[in-house]
Amino acid sequence: MAEKILITPKSFKNYKEKAHRLLQERGYEIIENNLGRTMTEQEIIDAAQDNVVGIIIGIDPLPANVLEQCKSLRAISKYGVGMDNIDLKRAEELGILVKNAVGTNSISVAEHAIALMFASARNLPAIAAGVKSYGWDRTIGFELTNKKLGVIGGGQIGKEVAKRAVGIGMNVTIYDPFFKDLAFLEQYNVQRQEQLDEVLKESDIISLHLPATEDTKGLINAEALKRMKPTAILINTSRGELVDEAALYDALVNNQIAAAAQDVYSSEPPQQGDPLVALPNFILTPHIGAFTHEAVERMAMVSTENLIHMLDQKEDSK
Repeated sequence: MAEKILITPKSFKNYKEKAHRLLQERGYEIIENNLGRTMTEQEIIDAAQDNVVGIIIGIDPLPANVLEQCKSLRAISKYGVGMDNIDLKRAEELGILVKNAVGTNSISVAEHAIALMFASARNLPAIAAGVKSYGWDRTIGFELTNKKLGVIGGGQIGKEVAKRAVGIGMNVTIYDPFFKDLAFLEQYNVQRQEQLDEVLKESDIISLHLPATEDTKGLINAEALKRMKPTAILINTSRGELVDEAALYDALVNNQIAAAAQDVYSSEPPQQGDPLVALPNFILTPHIGAFTHEAVERMAMVSTENLIHMLDQKEDSK
């Protein structure tokens, strides 16, 4: 019986020709997610029962109970960077190799974060919607030049955001306890701050670039929002769990901060009637930060190459 590969990301199919060829040349049979949505835990278990040795995973869930029932699974390749949907500890215990596609979507997500900054600073969604209704109401905005940007998380995406922000004349500070790239700070004239509270208090815009972990979930809560300027904007293109959405709603309604824009949410899509989504000073896009032609192609190829490399490793170690 041929060994099989399960591919779950919906956008993978847009650039699957080369990736599929690489897998088929090695004799693997491919199972695609044709549901048009993220797979559930049970759907993954059902699909992976029959000799599936590798999975290319998007944001679909791979907790311990799913991994334990994928009896033939030897390797998981993340289509993207964030791996908080995978139980990495249990995967290691089960001898399943895991690797992400580092660097494939950094530019696209960084550009989207910058786009959300401009959209928020100039209230573009509401203004454009008004003109579509043949209105001509003008809302005054503000320039990003000379404004202070606090980048929370100095990984690849955070650094790409910082580079672009410096390029448009912003004053950039990175907060990341694990950041060690001093050459980057010097090259791009970026500051580093060791106290999160100081970044929250001093920044005109806060941009989040962190994984969702036990330490970061709810990082932006009511107390954090109170420390921000009343003119500040919060940008989140990382994970919905980083922000306490009820606290954000209160902060926006009570003018504790001026605006917020996110590409991620606690429930994707949000629940009907969600009050935060309806606010005029809140922008929500449907998790499209990495959804560009360039990033999708890079993620498809790198995640496929990573999977093949891991499966070869497993074969060599037999």
